[in-house]
Amino acid sequence: MAKCQICGKGPVSGKNVSHSNRRTNRWFRPNLQKVRVLREDGTVKRMWVCTDCLSAGKVKRYVSKSVEA
Repeated sequence: MAKCQICGKGPVSGKNVSHSNRRTNRWFRPNLQKVRVLREDGTVKRMWVCTDCLSAGKVKRYVSKSVEA
C-alpha cells in the first residue's frame, strides 16, 4: 500500500472491538490522493499525498491553465 510522500503516513494495523469485547484485526488506511504537485524548482510531479497534508497547505497543487471559450 502507498504512503504519503510528504509526511510518510501509511497504513496501521489495529483491532475492531465489538460490544461483547471480541477483537478482530483491521487496517486504518490514510486517505491518499494522487495529485499533481508544483515543486519548489518549478517542475510538476504526480505524488501520493494524504488529505491532511493537502488541507494544511504543505503542498501546492498544480492546476493546468485551460482555454476558456
